[in-house]
Amino acid sequence: MNLSACIVTYNDREEALRAAASVLDHTRRHPLTLYLVDNASPDGTGDALRQAVKDGRLAPGDGQTLRVICREKNGGFGAGHNTVLKELASDYHFILNPDILLKDDTLSDLAEWMEAAPGAVMARPALCFPDGRTQVLPLRRCSLLAMVYRQLGFLTFLKKYNDAYVMAGEDLSQPRQIEFCTGSFSAVKTSAFRAAGGFDEGYFMYVEDADLTQKMLRQGQVWLVPQFSAVHLWHRAAHRSLGPMIWQARSLCRYFRKWGFRW
Repeated sequence: MNLSACIVTYNDREEALRAAASVLDHTRRHPLTLYLVDNASPDGTGDALRQAVKDGRLAPGDGQTLRVICREKNGGFGAGHNTVLKELASDYHFILNPDILLKDDTLSDLAEWMEAAPGAVMARPALCFPDGRTQVLPLRRCSLLAMVYRQLGFLTFLKKYNDAYVMAGEDLSQPRQIEFCTGSFSAVKTSAFRAAGGFDEGYFMYVEDADLTQKMLRQGQVWLVPQFSAVHLWHRAAHRSLGPMIWQARSLCRYFRKWGFRW
C-alpha cells in the first residue's frame, strides 16, 4: 500500500519538527509521502521546516518522500489539509496535528486494519497523554449541551450529555463504529476522502473534523481502533481563551445548519 500523511502547522515549528520526525522514524512497512503544510505562519515556521529538510534535521528514509508547502494565506485547519487533496496518490491518507507523536508504526497498523475491514473509510487510534493516560474524546455526533458542558464543567447537571458524547460506560477496548473522528489523528481511505471533497473550508477552526466525519459516513463506516495508539499533547486552546471559544461557537452553528440540531 501507498500511504500519505499531512501535518498543518501554524507558529509551532519545534512541535511540528518532532511530530514529522516521529512519523518518518516509525512508518516503515509501506511507502509514505509526508506533507508539511505551513498556514502562512508569521513566525517563520515554514522557512524553518524547509531549512530542517535542507540541513538534514528532517530526513526521509527509504520509500519515503517529504514535501514542505508554504501557503501565502492562513485559510484555517481544513483549508491547510485540502492543499494536498488533488495530488494525493495514496491508498490511505492520515490527517495529523503537529502535537501528535508516534511510538510505533501506527500509520501502517491502521492502514492494514482498514484494508481488512470492508466498508471502513475513516478511523482513529486510541490517543494518550504523554503520561500514558487515555484521552476521552468525542465519539458521537455533536450535541449542544455536551459542548456547553465541555466549556463550563461546573454545570454538572449537563454531565450526562457529555457522557453520551464520549460513550462513557461503554466498552471502548475493542474496535467500535463511531460518529465523530477527531481531526487530531484521522486515517481516511484516500478515494473516499477525495469523493467527499475533503474538508469544508467554511470552517476556519474547530468542528471541521465533526463535519468531515459526517461526510465520510456517507462514503462508508468510521471506526475507533483502540488496539493502536499515539501520543497527543492536546493543548485545548478553546478551553483557555475567549477567541478560540468564539471560533468554536461559530463553527458549531455552521455544523448544526448543515447536519441538523441535536441537544
